[in-house]
Amino acid sequence: MKRTKQSFVVNEPLLNSLDGERKGLQLAPLDVPDQPTTDIPDHLLRKGPLPIPSVSEVQVVRHFTRLSKLNYCIDDGIYPLGSCTMKYNPRINEDVAALPAFNAIHPYSPEQDVQGALAMMYRLKQAFLAITGLADCTLAPSAGAHGELAGTLLMRAYCEHHGLKRRKVLVPDTAHGTNPSSAHLAGFKAKQVKSSPAGYLDPEAVRAALSEDIAGMMITNPNTLGIFETGIREIADMLHANNSLLYIDGANLNALLGRARFADMGADIIHMNLHKTFSTPHGGGGPGAGPVCVSDRVKDFLPIPYVAYDEAANRYFMSEERPHTIGRMRSFYGNFLVLLRACVYVLRLGHKGLKQVSGYATLNANYLKHLLKGAFHLPYDTDTLHEAVFSHKFQRTHDVKVADIAKRLIDKGFHPPTISFPLVVHGALMIEPTETECKAELDAFAQALIEIARESETEPQTIQHAPTRTPVGRLDEVKAVKEPKLTWKQL
Repeated sequence: MKRTKQSFVVNEPLLNSLDGERKGLQLAPLDVPDQPTTDIPDHLLRKGPLPIPSVSEVQVVRHFTRLSKLNYCIDDGIYPLGSCTMKYNPRINEDVAALPAFNAIHPYSPEQDVQGALAMMYRLKQAFLAITGLADCTLAPSAGAHGELAGTLLMRAYCEHHGLKRRKVLVPDTAHGTNPSSAHLAGFKAKQVKSSPAGYLDPEAVRAALSEDIAGMMITNPNTLGIFETGIREIADMLHANNSLLYIDGANLNALLGRARFADMGADIIHMNLHKTFSTPHGGGGPGAGPVCVSDRVKDFLPIPYVAYDEAANRYFMSEERPHTIGRMRSFYGNFLVLLRACVYVLRLGHKGLKQVSGYATLNANYLKHLLKGAFHLPYDTDTLHEAVFSHKFQRTHDVKVADIAKRLIDKGFHPPTISFPLVVHGALMIEPTETECKAELDAFAQALIEIARESETEPQTIQHAPTRTPVGRLDEVKAVKEPKLTWKQL
């Protein structure tokens, strides 16, 4: 399949330039005195008409529709952002979340009136415990990073409860950037541990970094190179012998579903990004979800409230009974519909389907890895799972950098992969196709990258000036940083 290059609208005017005599709204004549009746000081009152254009409804609709076509989304094609897991959201998830019985629930609704909603949350929690093998779970965190914060707060509470004066958390050099940040927010200092030349942690390196000041270790598994941490059980045993906790960043759970459980790896705390693994809405500033599952040694510290089940009364209720809880992570479960989408996803697929998810995610990533291996440098040739990380080393000899490659992909109708991360790879191209892409789409994406690799040898200037088919071409990024223009001003 040859991808048709995306057609972009160029020079879409501002609404102000469409200002005319057409109006989209006709108001009834004013039937109250046209004088302020408030105590607002005169100097704060507007003296003239609002500075908004006079345009018709159809002009507004067409303007924003044309702008919307400039966006690239998962409905357009592959979204190969490594570590972000930009997978397609099944429409059945959205259909169920749109049901009035769910989306019209008020947070103060009496428990007896929302038994179905509470049952759903309880069932989702049980599903997560089955998937991870851990002892208990909280659905409260509203994002992956929020889940990380909850996890590190649990780590701190555990140390304080047991009288452990621990101030540091071990973090691998392949960690997500939020890991050391979350540790810092919980009052810890991050201490980096370098990976081996093969791309995974050497247990002996962890042993050398351990001390009585270590509260725990945050490990992403598979790590950001897509490599499974083969020494994870040995590392867990070391940490536990030191009375330290093992936190596993579950951002890459997509690669393990139905095949490996965090409990068997020795995890004490893990968070899950529902937008990555369980196909809920991704980003956009709205509510998200980052549930946290924990082992027996940590469960008494989980946040409140949580959904519990009274078997004798056959009812679900919100409980605040936690012996050593860290308290509330948020006011309400405003991310309820995100949790609902994840529950639909899990129930629709079941155990067999979830296992297929990890199988296809790994197959797709390794297929792309095979296609691109000759065209791009592969700094770590260790077996990988859900993603593969290349570098611009070959293209750099022709003065083509990773950012040039990414911008040229836009011209070819594809969203670029994650670039310049993880930091252990200079000029990284981090590619994760997820399980939702078909072979034809993978072939088209790989062909575009191979074409760019050839162009870097024959016509590098073409790549260096990309993108050329977008409304805004290549910017002076240095000037944009030094002299940012963040607001619009009328000339």
